[in-house]
Amino acid sequence: MSTLRTVIDKVDERIGDGLEHVLCAHHHRRLRRLGWADVLRADGAQDRFGGRAPKRAGNSLEVLVDGEEALPVIQAAIQGARRSVHIANWHASPDFRLVRESGQPALRELLASTAERVPVRLLLWAGPPLAVFQPSRGLVRSAREEFTRDSNVRCELDSRERTMHCHHEKLVIVDGEIAFVGGLDFTALEGDRHDSVEHPPNRPLGWHDLVTRLRGPVVADVAEHFRQRWTEVTGEELPPTQPCEPAGDTNVQLLRTVPDKTYDFSPRGEFTILDAYLRALRSARRLVYLENQFLWSPEVAEVLIDKLCDPPDPRFRVVLLLPRKPTNGADTTRGQLGRMLAADAIDPTGERLLLATTINAHSDETAGEDSAPVYVHAKLGIVDDEWMTIGSANLNEHSLFNDTEVNVATDDRDLIRATRLRLWAEHLQRPREDVDGDPTEVVDRIWRPTAEEQTELEATGRPRTHRLTLLPGVSRRAGRLQGPLRGLLVDG
Repeated sequence: MSTLRTVIDKVDERIGDGLEHVLCAHHHRRLRRLGWADVLRADGAQDRFGGRAPKRAGNSLEVLVDGEEALPVIQAAIQGARRSVHIANWHASPDFRLVRESGQPALRELLASTAERVPVRLLLWAGPPLAVFQPSRGLVRSAREEFTRDSNVRCELDSRERTMHCHHEKLVIVDGEIAFVGGLDFTALEGDRHDSVEHPPNRPLGWHDLVTRLRGPVVADVAEHFRQRWTEVTGEELPPTQPCEPAGDTNVQLLRTVPDKTYDFSPRGEFTILDAYLRALRSARRLVYLENQFLWSPEVAEVLIDKLCDPPDPRFRVVLLLPRKPTNGADTTRGQLGRMLAADAIDPTGERLLLATTINAHSDETAGEDSAPVYVHAKLGIVDDEWMTIGSANLNEHSLFNDTEVNVATDDRDLIRATRLRLWAEHLQRPREDVDGDPTEVVDRIWRPTAEEQTELEATGRPRTHRLTLLPGVSRRAGRLQGPLRGLLVDG
């Protein structure tokens, strides 16, 4: 049986490698035809911002962690609007409450009351043409009827998606002066967005997510993106986007995925999120830290594999925080992770790669009982504490080539390091001072032993004592076939 299993694994690997070569060649031909082929070239890796998207100076960027912190801040901004509120989302539910305290309005009431004073425009994905996944077109149309019933809210549905893809970005722009860019949707579809850094056990599914609050010149870029989409979908000509005054000292770059042949304002598309990730990952010297819902982009995986095979520094580390079981694409992600584990094992002194996930926190009395995952929905990339991106884009073909997505990137080292330390303190359940040190030392001394210990406790049927574990179901023999096959199917 073991011999048969080995043969099957080898066949799977060979076919998977072949399909991945076909997929990458397809991507290269597509980008070359569109004038974006330089994104896939390895030159210019030290220029993490590149020249495809403008870098704006003079901004304020605040990272809001998890829904309990982010959602009330967004609600307060909407309630304080003086001129306009513009929202673009994958989906929004009229009965969703940004704040769950008694007396707080549902989203429908929040937007309707705001629309009595200022224009409120809500742009949602229209849903898939075939009801194969949520939100269905019927559900979205019902939501639009609710948002617009007896209110001045304008709610429009955007059906200009590529087949099997969607409009995935999550944006809020208030008065053209404040913008929120991140991963949170205003809905309970697929999971409860209200969660805190403690991830308490009194819920069936935790939800880890990130949102940025922006002020300064980059807000005009966010507002212009919304204006372009809104005008093309509705035909309503919004006033030209006005520049914003400086509001801080942080450089911020707006990054987008806009598929080709989707909008007249970008007929050849835009792939600056892919460009930014590849530039940053190629430049990594000491640390790559990624939080993401999926990781099955062959372009991203190849860069990480190259780094693991030929580390730029003996202390180089890659830490990936992923959901225990994503809503789809679990097998495709694990196929790429298996390749990374194999690359890491080439050097016997390795263990540079850590694949981790997280579960709900438990008290000592309840540890290990009725545990549930914390769904990692955040889309974060940090390289060497020198570059960071946050937004809506996953590391798969959908987000990097075919869905509309919006991220922001910055090189504010103090902000990046503070964000990483805050997240590491959350996931490791340690005070900030415990994780404040050389990242390699923290990974080797705290991250890996903690995750390995909890995995061993789970494997032997003993109660867990911590939320962090190794990502299950990953090995060097993880299936290779499904990732590139899925990629070819979704990116035809």
